[in-house]
This record gives sequence, structure tokens and C-alpha cells, in this order.
Amino acid sequence: MVESLHGDGRAGIDAALVKRLVAAQFPQWSALPVTPVEVDGWDNRTYRLGDEMTARLPTAAGYVPAVDKEDRWLPILAPSLPVDIPVPLAKGGPGEGYPFSWSIRGWLDGETASLDRIGDLPGFAVSVAGFLLALQRADATGGPPAGAHSFHRGASPAHYDDETRRSLAALDGHVDTVRASAVWDAALAATWSGPPVWFHGDIASGNLLVRDGKLAAVIDFGTSGVGDPACDLVIAWTMFSGESREAFRSAVGQEPATWARARGWALWKALITLVRDLDGDERRAAEHRRVIDEVLADHDRTG
Repeated sequence: MVESLHGDGRAGIDAALVKRLVAAQFPQWSALPVTPVEVDGWDNRTYRLGDEMTARLPTAAGYVPAVDKEDRWLPILAPSLPVDIPVPLAKGGPGEGYPFSWSIRGWLDGETASLDRIGDLPGFAVSVAGFLLALQRADATGGPPAGAHSFHRGASPAHYDDETRRSLAALDGHVDTVRASAVWDAALAATWSGPPVWFHGDIASGNLLVRDGKLAAVIDFGTSGVGDPACDLVIAWTMFSGESREAFRSAVGQEPATWARARGWALWKALITLVRDLDGDERRAAEHRRVIDEVLADHDRTG
């Protein structure tokens, strides 16, 4: 998950700690400056290490399995993909009071994708679809099956059934819970029957980098794995709309049942975050409502 810039020190991690870890474990890089990145993720804290590297530290134990997973699989996936992905350079271990494994990666040039940085949004949507199709074509032999390490992305959304139904109950009177329940039920009924394929797990604007308005890199494979690719279609409602959504839908293909599960994934996330933000951040709450409305309308048209 990607968030905007957080103050240095979140989760007990700050630049001084990273500097000490690098000095102790990778003394060849100890003279390099360490600075927080402009846009950081929630699962990890990321720092620039000099001009050509980053240090990436999990913020909690649940995110630690991604270190070994990405270290092993990113170099295998990279040749199959049409844009850059992170390049693991070294893996650090616990130390200096920090309890987890962590990683050093090559720096990827680009800006976080946002509507104001993309001139041709339908063309960008087609590029994202092309990345997903290439990822799905990559050899899945021996890849990590969807599970706790992917926070159950790539598995059935049924894992989050209780949480979704609690959210629907909490939001009664705030959203159309009858229609939303129908979308969720349809997602659970549309079971995955295809062969397992690679999925990213968090295809969102914050994990897409652009250069000159075009897709240049995809980052943060922490929730990746092998299973059902429906979770990777959620961007159809979170970032795309109108012409760009139709361009994405046409380019990425996928069977109707996969789209039904994708609507379930999008609805689940929008519901649980709306519950969190209902009495707080009005701007964020409005965005969650927009996604819910778009998903419900899409189900009405195509479900």
C-alpha cells in the first residue's frame, strides 16, 4: 500500500538508523547520504542511498516475507516484463535495534503516476494492461502461491468476507448496501478456475512510475505471487474512468468472472477504508465513495 510522505521516524525507522545499518553491514556504502524518498509506502520505509540505490525496510513482521520473495523472484521476472522493476542488490539483516531483514535496491528514475503527469491516459491504461498481460505470461513454475505473504491477493476474496460484511453493516445509510452486497456475492460466486499466473497484488498509481508521461517502471512486488490475477484489475476503478477504463478493459481482456472478482476486491478495499475515514478525512472518504459508486454502476451494466 502506498501513502503520501510520512515524517521520518515512522515505525521506529529513521535515516539515522538506516545510516547505522548500512555502515555496519555494507561498509563499502557507508559514506553515501541517506534521505527519505518523497513518496513512501506503508508496508516499508524507503530511503535514497546515494544517487543510485535505495534501502527498503519493512515496518512490521507481516511485511518481512516480501524481502526474500522479491530478492528471489524479481530478477527472474524482469526479462519477461516490458518496463523496469526493482533490482535487488543486497539483503541486510537485523541490527542496530532493528529486528527484521531489509533490502538494498537499484534506484529507478521516474515520478509517481498521477493524472496531472499523464497526457494520454487511455494510452497509459493500455501500457498498464500490457504490463499485466506480460506478467501473467511469465513462467509461474515454483512461484509463491497466494497466501499470507500476499495478504491473500491472488486467492479468493472470500478470505475477507467477514470484514466486508462488517463494513457493510457499519456503512448502512452511508452507501447502497443492498447493491454493494450483490456485488460482493457475485464476486464470491465467480470462482477462479484457470491455471495460476503471476499477479502483482497492488497495481495502484503509487506503484507505477512515469517518465515523460509514459509508464516507465512498476515497483513494490511485496504482495505478488502466483494465483488469480483479478486483484490486479482494481485500477480500472481507482485510477481509470470513462475512455481510459474502457481502453484498459479492452486491452487487458479477462473473462467476465475475473472482472466480477475484481469488482469484489475493489469494493472490499473501498468499504474498509471508508469505515476508517468516515468521520475523519473527508477528501479520502469522498474518493472511497466514488470508487464504490463506480463499482456498483459497473456491476449494474455488466454483472
